[in-house]
Amino acid sequence: MTYRSLQKDLAATGYVASDQLAMALHLALALGRPLLLEGEAGVGKTEIARALAEVLGARLIRLQCYEGLDAAQAIYEWNYQRQLLAIRAHAGEDADAVEERLFSEKYLLRRPLLEAISQPEPPVLLIDEVDRADEEFEAYLLEVLADFQITVPELGTISATSRPHVILTSNSTRELSDALRRRCLYSYVEYPDKATELAILGHRCPGLEDRLAAQVVGVVQALRREELEKKPGIAETLDWAAALMGLGLNDLTDDPAAVQATLVCLLKTRADQAAVPPEVAARIIGAAA
Repeated sequence: MTYRSLQKDLAATGYVASDQLAMALHLALALGRPLLLEGEAGVGKTEIARALAEVLGARLIRLQCYEGLDAAQAIYEWNYQRQLLAIRAHAGEDADAVEERLFSEKYLLRRPLLEAISQPEPPVLLIDEVDRADEEFEAYLLEVLADFQITVPELGTISATSRPHVILTSNSTRELSDALRRRCLYSYVEYPDKATELAILGHRCPGLEDRLAAQVVGVVQALRREELEKKPGIAETLDWAAALMGLGLNDLTDDPAAVQATLVCLLKTRADQAAVPPEVAARIIGAAA
């Protein structure tokens, strides 16, 4: 598989990847290295993992990171309730025998990282928003990504049945360690340019009129140049296009009042709605139309 053929296969799933991103994905697959994707929220970093899993026919396993995430939630934990029931059921038996049964894989709850290395076929492991996790968890993650094995004290070391294809995403809410970056290939995902966003709309909203599609992209890209707290991402573009189609509009000039009202699909905070009052919105829409 070349990076061009991968790019074409991704497009068939509805994901339009830039040349740089397609090459980064291709090299990550060829070299068996994790791929770190950084960029603004809403540029499609998470979606690339779903698209790649579809292209490869692989299972997608997602670990959503957040502040306070620990090993028990990300790797494994014991099914304590089931263990307690087993203790009650085997009361009076030899304690060592009961303990050996309790700490077996039968009572092990596999969380995303352990689940990913336990698959018979390589899955796509998405470690989403890794920058939200604490530095302590990031350090533990380094061990997993280095050796693709996990040590469970009661069971020993569990090595990967197959090595997952790992994609990490970051919104740059904190600086990631140099050690993590060294273990990964890297690509920065930009907001799509006009041609790429039009292609995305063509794939995801095939019933959209060409004129309306061009107007939608023009407005969204103009809003991204405004000083907004939450710039509209690709998902917002698709939502707005679907809303306009649902209202039966084929041109942004058909019903200006209705179009203004639909901007709730794009402006997601009170401050951003205040930053784009009706007169500013009318100017942006007028320029795009």
